[in-house]
Amino acid sequence: MSYMLPHLKNGWEVDQAIVTEEDRVVVIRFGRDSDPTCMIQDEVLFGIAEKVKNFAVIYLVDIDEVPDFNGMYELYDACTTMFFYRNKHIMVDLGTGNNNKINWALGDKQELIDIIEIVYRGARKGRGLVVSPKDYSTKYRY
Repeated sequence: MSYMLPHLKNGWEVDQAIVTEEDRVVVIRFGRDSDPTCMIQDEVLFGIAEKVKNFAVIYLVDIDEVPDFNGMYELYDACTTMFFYRNKHIMVDLGTGNNNKINWALGDKQELIDIIEIVYRGARKGRGLVVSPKDYSTKYRY
């Protein structure tokens, strides 16, 4: 479903998407459209795009086509989702230790909506770090 969501084709477009959005959270999925993990994430993002349109906007960025941010945001994973609000990177404490981004595919639409909503509410209050409604540190039970 990546073809249904807007793609940002260069670094300038990514910067403009982050800088110019005043009232909504900018959700950017960095990855490759052909990657299976990204395909799962894109399906979920497409499914929630209409539901979150009042408080979030979703973009996709191919890290091979736009390598400008790979070093800056440490985009080494196959699929990474990041959040921005009023030109500020909003971190999310998911319980995994990496608060900068979500680097796996969230398969549940409601979980992702909840995270975006928490980011929106926290960012509007001026917080740079918000706590996820669910703890993902116990995602894999060995």
